[in-house]
Amino acid sequence: MRSRRLFRWAAVPMAATLVVALAGCTQAQLQGWLPGNADTTNHTGDVIGLWVTSWIVLMVVGMITWALTIWAAVVYRRRKGQTGLPVQLRYNLPIEVFYTIVPLILVLGFFAFTARDQAKIETRAEDPDVTVEVYGKQWAWDFNYVDENVYSVGVQASTDPEGPVGNVDYDALPTLYLPVDRTVELVLESRDVQHSFWVVNFLYKKDLYPGVTNYMSFVPQEEGTFTGKCAELCGEYHSQMLFQVKVVSQGEYDAYIESLRDAGFEGDYGQDYDRNSNLPGVNVPGEAEESE
Repeated sequence: MRSRRLFRWAAVPMAATLVVALAGCTQAQLQGWLPGNADTTNHTGDVIGLWVTSWIVLMVVGMITWALTIWAAVVYRRRKGQTGLPVQLRYNLPIEVFYTIVPLILVLGFFAFTARDQAKIETRAEDPDVTVEVYGKQWAWDFNYVDENVYSVGVQASTDPEGPVGNVDYDALPTLYLPVDRTVELVLESRDVQHSFWVVNFLYKKDLYPGVTNYMSFVPQEEGTFTGKCAELCGEYHSQMLFQVKVVSQGEYDAYIESLRDAGFEGDYGQDYDRNSNLPGVNVPGEAEESE
């Protein structure tokens, strides 16, 4: 009876606290303080769901663990007048089985749901509407719009001369334009060292390796300007390897492509400008003529 009373006194405040906390949750808290929202791309909802569900499960496990720990400390505490150690148990088979099976179920569950969402996110689009070749370089980004045969060349971030000291001039950052509600495939390449392509609000990033081609396929579903950066330490000016992604309407996207063409940025700004021209499988300009 005493144990039941103690449990009731502990459970009521914990339940009340949980109700108050959940009732006051903002949208940011409901999605685990992740940036963006579930509709930024066709994959962000899956990432948010996996993240939030995992934390809920872990919070429940943590609350049960703390409750059992406190309960054991209170119920089996030394009473006044008691001396010596309580009766010692060498093992308790049901509890040991429970402590083994439950963590195993949790680990397998996390693995299964992660593998499911990862397989979905990593699946390449069979017939993308837009294909862009992204080159990371120390310390900026180049974008080849493959289908339109135009490109843009980026430089590393610089400070805004009219802004506060150290403020980034966002207007001068490399900018990747994408049409909204179109299937996009990004072909990820590196010109020199390892980089990582990360659009923060897209909740996904992928590494770029010299001599290796990686891919990202997704559908941007929300118009706007999104911050991007290199997420892999790549040298002295890594912190200035910033870029932007502008998700725009199809008309704005077509107008931007035409502006690149009118400015003379037509063709393929590809491997000829890689620094690692001696990697296996890389065709060095002029190599064929020399061998002949």
